[in-house]
Amino acid sequence: MPAKKAFALRLDPALHDAVQRMADAELRSVNAEIEVLLREALARRGVKVAISKGPKRGRPAGAASDDTEQGGHERGAGSRA
Repeated sequence: MPAKKAFALRLDPALHDAVQRMADAELRSVNAEIEVLLREALARRGVKVAISKGPKRGRPAGAASDDTEQGGHERGAGSRA
């Protein structure tokens, strides 16, 4: 995936505060909230923007889901419940 384009964005402090409040309410960062707002505004104007495939989050495929590999104890014969 290509890296996201980084650039400085100068905002009126009142506008930034409003975006911050929206981001907090949606449990997003200000950056993510600005992306959502831009995509919504572009969609209203009929501009389609594809969402780039990002890296998958969470455990990689094939990762152990068994506690025994993480130092846990396996329940079974000889273990107490």
